[in-house]
Amino acid sequence: MKTRYFLPLLVSGLFHTTLGQMTQRMTVEDAVRIGLEKSKAIHASMMKVQYADAHSSEMDALRWPTLKFAGSYARLSTIPDAEVVTQFGTIRLFPAVLNNYNFRLTLQQPLFTGFRLERNADIAGLNAQATQKEFEKDRSELIWNIKSAYWNLAKAIELKKVVDDNVGQIKAHVRDAENLQKQGLVTSNDVLKIKVQLSEAILRQIDMKNNVELGRISLNSTLGLPLETQFELESVMQREPKKFGELNALLQQALEKRPEIQSTGLRVKASDAAVSLAQSNWWPQVYLVGNYLTARPNQRFFPIEDSFKDTWDVGVSVSFDIWNWGSTVHQTDQATAQLMQTQDAFAQLRDAVALDVTRNYLNLGRARERIGVAEDGVRQAEENYKVTSAKFKQGLGTNSDLLDAEVALLQARTNYTQALVDFSLAEASLEEAIGE
Repeated sequence: MKTRYFLPLLVSGLFHTTLGQMTQRMTVEDAVRIGLEKSKAIHASMMKVQYADAHSSEMDALRWPTLKFAGSYARLSTIPDAEVVTQFGTIRLFPAVLNNYNFRLTLQQPLFTGFRLERNADIAGLNAQATQKEFEKDRSELIWNIKSAYWNLAKAIELKKVVDDNVGQIKAHVRDAENLQKQGLVTSNDVLKIKVQLSEAILRQIDMKNNVELGRISLNSTLGLPLETQFELESVMQREPKKFGELNALLQQALEKRPEIQSTGLRVKASDAAVSLAQSNWWPQVYLVGNYLTARPNQRFFPIEDSFKDTWDVGVSVSFDIWNWGSTVHQTDQATAQLMQTQDAFAQLRDAVALDVTRNYLNLGRARERIGVAEDGVRQAEENYKVTSAKFKQGLGTNSDLLDAEVALLQARTNYTQALVDFSLAEASLEEAIGE
């Protein structure tokens, strides 16, 4: 007997323990942390930053001396030794060397390139900084998407609770109506009306349950978690706002801190440097070049010997485009046009950011006001339902009045939940808009 009862209890305990392990408790901060850790888009954006940093280092390295090694071996066809025939006989000058070895070290230092290398390094450095700011923008957008998915799931859960309460109220209404019907105080048609409303409420309950699952799947997808992952939301929707400054201060903060503003500003500087880069073709290119050579045989020695000989040389090379059919002019025009486009895009972006901040600032104020109005509506609807329900149970109220009270209460609670979610999302939107 003991074994028969113990085994089911053990299995049940293990089952509930497993479910407990599968279900995670998650705050909105936890969701943001998990999403940032697992996001493939963020990882790809980070790789862009690494690429841009590496390219910047490469361009900077071109300004410094380079040391190159080159080696070669050649087997020559057989030829006779170098000889001179005289009246005294044949004199051998030097032997034919058929195996040739050549090893060279070349040191090259740019002396003046018309500022080409400097501008290339500047452009690459500015683009690397801009890419870093774009990474911060991608990160900020992901945080917003995570918060949006989190609070929308919270809304679905709360709306399901509201609908569940509504179903419970209507079921109680059905029971009361059936009791009153037995006493002859309501008609069968009144009971049918309530049951029709109950059917509609149950359909809403099914929809709300489905919305919760869809919201959970959406959040899992945003976080990069398996879609079947279960968790409980711990963060609650707040009605008290974070302390934000005045609108003008927020506008200034956004123009200073928004990553896309900073990124585009850096792109403008890079485009300006690109104009100087295009103009560098007007200048000569001057390099200091040094070589150290060990060769067997070394052609600079005479007579030729089948042995290694070392030599060196140092010189300056100069190149200059005398005529290139206006290529430098056209390249400069292109770079100037690109600079103007970037400047226009920067000005448009600043206007868009100002509009974004203003809109979100006003939305936050509206959302805060809606919470107070919606809360009053819930209080009034609950009181109306309480009074109307009590009258109906006593046979003093009509069935229609109670049906209207139930609908009003459902709508009021729905409005209140929506207002709380709208407030949380408006706060997150304003934080993103000002670059926090």
